[in-house]
Amino acid sequence: MNRSALQAYFRLGMLIVVGSVLLLVVQQPDTAEYVVTVLSLCIGAALIALVALVARFL
Repeated sequence: MNRSALQAYFRLGMLIVVGSVLLLVVQQPDTAEYVVTVLSLCIGAALIALVALVARFL
């Protein structure tokens, strides 16, 4: 996997994480939207961690 593809995936993960964190500020904790936002935060963080692992071992 080339370096520019890894950068693109990292930026996508950061976009998901930052958007989720910003949405968590305005969401009510007992709603379905809150759950979806927390799940998207987890997915974004997992994507960033996966990209970091792949970049480390390449």
